[in-house]
Amino acid sequence: MLDFKIIDISDKERICECLKKSDFQGCEYSFANNMAWRRLSNSKICFYKDFYISCAFDTDDDIPSFIFPSGEGDYREVIDEMRKFSESMGKPLKISGVTEKGLEILKDIYGENSQAFEIHPERDGFDYIYNSSDLINLSGKKYHKKRNHLLKINEYDWEFLEMKESDFDECIRFSTINYNIKKGIENFSSIAEQFAINTFFSYFSEFNLFGGVIRIDGYIKAFSIGEKLNSDTICVHIEKADTSYNGIYPAINNEFSKRFAKDVKYVNREEDMGIEGLRKSKLSYHPAYLLEKNTVIFR
Repeated sequence: MLDFKIIDISDKERICECLKKSDFQGCEYSFANNMAWRRLSNSKICFYKDFYISCAFDTDDDIPSFIFPSGEGDYREVIDEMRKFSESMGKPLKISGVTEKGLEILKDIYGENSQAFEIHPERDGFDYIYNSSDLINLSGKKYHKKRNHLLKINEYDWEFLEMKESDFDECIRFSTINYNIKKGIENFSSIAEQFAINTFFSYFSEFNLFGGVIRIDGYIKAFSIGEKLNSDTICVHIEKADTSYNGIYPAINNEFSKRFAKDVKYVNREEDMGIEGLRKSKLSYHPAYLLEKNTVIFR
């Protein structure tokens, strides 16, 4: 039987080896994300042979929700183990975040027209994947409004700097101020985000993260944190900015991309969570494609 535990920094080497073997592009396939966001849905992890498995235990339907396993080996075998675990709790096996690559693996195991499981698209969880060159250059007619908006940052005495350890405390204070203004204590996802931000900074070097800040008149007014996600993609985990400054979000996006995305093909800016304003903003940057994800529930 699978033996789940709380993820810990000591698990990094083994988890990252499994993630590297699969080279998946979804934002779930990040050790840093898994550890930082573990409180959001009471996620725990385990290993089965050469596979890494993560599972959320606090879900809306009270069914444990597995992430499609990463690593290498017999996928039928590891999925059978996941199924035994779920059924021991009186629940069906549910796997979330299943991309087309994952569906191909499942269909290869169970048949193209398998009746073994149901497939439900997760639109709110689709990752936004951008050409790094688009975010860096903002070229062409489709980015005309973005370029104009970006120019507004020049109304201020600003500079973009690569994030240093000496910036961490100020970034945490900045995010805490935003959290309090938005009454984050009333929203559990906001509480979980603050925990995630603190975790990112606590293990910044261990997670192999990189980041940038925008200072206006010497004070941090925006920051962004990301990492190399797979062989051709970086992922932006956190982006915060003071919207009282015109053009600050386009500026942190563009400067971060210019500094850190120039040597990769894609930038994953994660999902929109079904938030209308966030979806509109992410679509306005014209993603190269949406990384479609599905929930698969076994019958």
